[in-house]
Amino acid sequence: MKERLKAIQEACLAKIEQAGTLDALNEIRVEFLGKKGRLTEVLKSMKDVSPEERPKVGQMVNETRSKLEGRLEEVRAAFAKKIREEKMKAETIDVTLPAKRRESGHRHPNNVALREVERIFIGMGYEVVGGPEVEYDYYNFEALNIPANHPAKDEQDTFYITGDILLRTQTSSAQVHEMEKGRLPIRMISPGRVYRADEVDATHSPCFHQIEGLVIDKNITFSDLKGTLAEFAKELFGENTKVKFRPHHFPFTEPSAEMDVTCFKCGGKGCRFCKGSGWIEILGCGMVHPRVLEMSGIDPKAYTGFAFGVGLERIALLKYEIDDLRLLYENDVRFLKQF
Repeated sequence: MKERLKAIQEACLAKIEQAGTLDALNEIRVEFLGKKGRLTEVLKSMKDVSPEERPKVGQMVNETRSKLEGRLEEVRAAFAKKIREEKMKAETIDVTLPAKRRESGHRHPNNVALREVERIFIGMGYEVVGGPEVEYDYYNFEALNIPANHPAKDEQDTFYITGDILLRTQTSSAQVHEMEKGRLPIRMISPGRVYRADEVDATHSPCFHQIEGLVIDKNITFSDLKGTLAEFAKELFGENTKVKFRPHHFPFTEPSAEMDVTCFKCGGKGCRFCKGSGWIEILGCGMVHPRVLEMSGIDPKAYTGFAFGVGLERIALLKYEIDDLRLLYENDVRFLKQF
């Protein structure tokens, strides 16, 4: 029995020295000290030992178990220490390195300008109304007094999906949808994306944003239009801003005008920004054409109104003194960080 225990002890110690991982040590523990281990089998055979020898054999088994468990624990602790040291080396933090920067996003210049315009008109009692970008030709042209083969269509030639469906060229189509609802009076602005067959350059793009405004009520006059837009210009560009209206033609308004504002760079004295004129063109406007009211089911004898339209990108370019429209869409972080 003594020789058997010695052989078990030597075999176990030899395997422990050869073990290279914690998993291997665990397998050795199970092989020699587990419920079905080799040392446990010796204990099970104690029934074959004489009563006089049992205490001695039991003592030898316990001593052998104690030696093996002690050696297993020593090697396991050595492995754990080595693993911990390697992990500490791998996870070492270099405190001299700069910290990771958390960069927060912010609104695009277009959205900054849009929120400012919406704030101004909501303060005047207007509501913001949306509309479909994929529109019927009727709402985009005919209901705005631009029938088939009208010359104005050539100026706004757009992207057609079918003969009657296209990508809208102006957000005025949203105004028609609102007028057809028959809920009067109307005070609304309609911002959104529009499409035209333009070449890309410093001032043009086939896709841009427009803000259209509409007021329909009884006894609305051109004076209301002038007062509203003058207040809008002062809120947007400064209290000292003045406005000037020049006669123009739009199929859906009569009379029509283009509105200029005094150059906010030089105060109207003339500079490079306003090309020496002291004025900057900002938007188109006019009184809603009676035929447009009729086609939308509104009696032009009882109601009148005015409309205006301004390019959102134009406001952003002017307000932030940007000289190239393409900068707004190139996603250059160096440019966008300025806002």
